[in-house]
Parts: sequence; structure tokens; C-alpha cells
Amino acid sequence: MSSVEGEDALLASAKPPKVRRRRLRAILLALVTQYAIIATVVGLSLAAMLRYLVTPQIVAKFEAIEAALKRLPP
Repeated sequence: MSSVEGEDALLASAKPPKVRRRRLRAILLALVTQYAIIATVVGLSLAAMLRYLVTPQIVAKFEAIEAALKRLPP
């Protein structure tokens, strides 16, 4: 029976495979990838809104200021 006890002690002292680190790494990679995709979509949406909604208003204001300055007497 001592040989069986010796084998049990060897099995108990052996470290389990590092599955937790792989799993943690996979979860972190998925989260970072998801964050990058969401950040890209939000950034492109903001850029499009600025380009098509805000920029024409700013240009119109500057053109109105320019026209008003041209009408002022020297």
C-alpha cells in the first residue's frame, strides 16, 4: 500500500495545467477587441456628425461675418 500512497502524494503535489491564465487571457482579449470596435464606431459616428451637421453651420457663420465686415464703411 505504500506505493499507492506514494503515487497519490506525487499526483497531489503536481501542479494543475495553467488553464486559468489562458482563459483569463482569452477573456481580456475579447474585452479589448470589443472596446476597440465600439470606440471605432463611436469615433466614426462623431466624425460624421461633425462633418455633415456642425461644419456647415460654422462655415455659414464665418461667411455671414465676412459679408457683414465687407458692408462696414472703411
